Parts: sequence; C-alpha cells; structure tokens
Amino acid sequence: MVELRTEHDSMGEVEVPANALYGASTQRAVDNFTLSDLRLPGHFIAALALIKAACARINGELGLLDSDLARAIEKAAREVARGRHDKQFPVDLFQTGSGTSTNMNANEVIATLAARRLKRSVHPNDHVNLGQSSNDVIPSALHVAAVLRIYQALLPALQHLESTLRRRGETLQGVVKTGRTHLMDAVPITLGQEIGAWATQIANGRARVEGGLERLRRLALGGTAVGTGLNAHPQLGREVTALLREWTGFAFAEASDHFEAQATVDAVVEMSGQLKTVAVSLMKIANDLRWMNSGPGAGLGEITLPALQPGSSIMPAKVNPVIPEAVAMVTAQVIGNDATITIAGQSGNFQLNVMLPLVAYNLLQSIELLANASSALADRAVTGFTVNPTALTEPLAHNPILATALNPVIGYEKAAVIAKRAWREGRTVREVAGEMTDLDAATLDRLLDPARLALGLP
Repeated sequence: MVELRTEHDSMGEVEVPANALYGASTQRAVDNFTLSDLRLPGHFIAALALIKAACARINGELGLLDSDLARAIEKAAREVARGRHDKQFPVDLFQTGSGTSTNMNANEVIATLAARRLKRSVHPNDHVNLGQSSNDVIPSALHVAAVLRIYQALLPALQHLESTLRRRGETLQGVVKTGRTHLMDAVPITLGQEIGAWATQIANGRARVEGGLERLRRLALGGTAVGTGLNAHPQLGREVTALLREWTGFAFAEASDHFEAQATVDAVVEMSGQLKTVAVSLMKIANDLRWMNSGPGAGLGEITLPALQPGSSIMPAKVNPVIPEAVAMVTAQVIGNDATITIAGQSGNFQLNVMLPLVAYNLLQSIELLANASSALADRAVTGFTVNPTALTEPLAHNPILATALNPVIGYEKAAVIAKRAWREGRTVREVAGEMTDLDAATLDRLLDPARLALGLP
C-alpha cells in the first residue's frame, strides 16, 4: 500500500503519495490523464526549471519577493534543472493543451524544495509562478530547450557528419565509377564527387537550421495569460530573458509581439520543417549507402560497410547495413513528427495554441534523433566503409552510356546506334566506335576516357 498525505488546491482536497514533492494540482493531472506512458523529456523540464529560477531571481531584484524566498526558489529550481528530481514529473504528455499541468507540476515541486530549505510555507502559484502563466512559460520553455539542444547536440553532430563526408570524399576523388540516374547507368562520376554532394546536403541542412534559430530564440516570457502581461511586472519579460541569455550564452530575446508569441507556434513549425529537410537528406544518404553496399554477389557491391553484427538468425555469414537502416527509420520518425507539429500548429485558437506539450515532445525528439543518427552515420558507416575497385571498373568499362561523349562529334543518333550495338554484343563503346567511325585511336581514347568525363573535360 502506498502511504498517502492530503493536499489541497482551489478545487478542494486530494490524496497524494506521501513521498511526492508535487501537490494537489499535479495529482489531479496524474489521475485525469492516463492516455500513454509518454512524458515530456528531461531537457524540457530542465528548461522550464531554468525559467523558474530566472523569474525568482528577477522578482527578488524587483522587490516582489523577499530575498530569502527568491534565493530559495532559485536554488530549488536549479536542482530541478540539473535533473535531480525528474521522477517527480509524472504527468502524461497528453494533457491540457497549454501545458498547465506540467507548469503546476514544476511550481509544486520547486515550492516544496524551497519550503524545506526555508522551513516555512512557499506557495506554488503566488511565489514560484509569480508574474507567469502557463501560456507564456510553456512555449518559452519549449524554445529554450530546443535552442539549447540544437546548439549542444544537433549542430555539432551535423558538423561532424559533414566533415567526415568531406574527408572521405577528398580521399576518393580519383575513384571513377558509373553515375546513375533513374537507377540506370549514366555517364561517369567520381566517388569523391558523389560523397561531396552528400556533404553539401548536410552543410545546407545545417545552415537551414541555423537560420531558423533567430526566431526560435524569441521568448514569450512576460506576456502571462494572453499577451497583455497582466499580473507581471512590466520589466519581468525583458529582465528574465536577459538573465537566460547570460546564463546560457545564447542570444535569447523577448518577443517583440507577445500576442503572436503566445497565439502561435510558427517558429517551431518553421524549425520542424528545417529538421524534416535534414531528415530527407539523411534518408537519401542512407539509401545510397545501402544500394552501393548491396550484394555481395547479386547487388552493386561498390562498397562494403563495416560489419557490425550478424545479419540473420537463419542465414549464416549474412551482414546487413544496420546503421543506414536505423538512420532511415529515424528520418521516417522525424518526418512523421513534422506532420504532427504541422497539424498541431494549426490548432491555435485566438490567443493560445492548445497542443503545446505535443509540439514540445515531437520537436525535441526530432532534434535528439537527428543528432544521434548523424553521429552514428559518420562514425559507424561513412568512416569505415571500404571501396571494391572491381565492382566499379568492370561496369564502367562496358557502360554503353559512354557513347554520350561522342555526341558533339558524330551526333546523337549515330552515338545511340554505337551504344546499343556495344551493349548487344557485349563489347565496349571504344571497340564499336573504332569500327563505325573514322575517329583515330587517340581521339577515341581521349573522348571516352572515364576519368576525363567525370571531370567534365572535352
């Protein structure tokens, strides 16, 4: 039997586990919302607590809380921000759409910790939540958490993947292979050019994410219930944002229009779209790696990815491209998260979006998944794959599309005849062109040199 204690709120008394740091409001949410086993992530709770700490500091400096109370609340909030009390946040992700339940959960936990420090009562609403509303604090916590994780995890991981791809591409710049369009043979390309294109995809994705950060760094703090700032000191939003900027080192700013900041999640929808684009890039790279690694006998077999684990419970010696497969699943999840965020973003009515917890969960999950997937792809796939020269050179030598290089000299139609005959007879374009044209051997060797074609040389 769980030992209980009685707590009360504006609706009356509630039985709460005796050892819980939270109170009546949180318990009501736990009882009401039993839809899943999902919870808001620790990074979100940490950002929420950091905001509570900053509010306590500024409310103390503004003379709205006595100094001892302000310090106790700030210290308690910092404990929560360090993750020391994550188990005290049991509210289901699928809760009231403003995130009021999680905001009150934080208020109650911080109030209990501060009260223990002061050895006197601390009120979750009147003291911890002073000058705040769930409607400005929860979206601000989402923005702070997302900005921190993008800077701390995602951007470094994307930079690492890009650098890894650049290095591999440079070392393989001289390796010529058959290009492919429509999954069909095309004119030659170098492996370095192919990998370099992947690196540029990632560089562009990183730039897109960085561009969206400008709007994500704008915080709704100070707007309270609907954007008017009712019950908050007029300097609170500006001063708290400045303090968060000082504490984190990131350029957070007070929203210029609090009504827009609280009525919409447009900045989050924008960032989610940029994350989706990164996911699309990773999916493309993962799939290319899988195709190039396919085989070993009946596939392309151009490269061999690192063998990380047995690939089958029944087929001995089978090895699968497990990292690209896992990355592809991550990208599918991120694309799905973006669809959810897009739908949630449309769900704002008048002065509030009512799907904030869902938006927060999906955006933060996408950031973490993309960061982890980028690092795994760099370290466990790109770094260690080996090139199989024979699988590249043999198809290249008999590639009928090399006849494309003859177009400017003999015309498209005659080049097509040569290409078809070469393929039909199992011969090289060089051999057939030597019989069907009056071009000398040196000219044919120059025109049909795969390395020159890969470099775009005439």
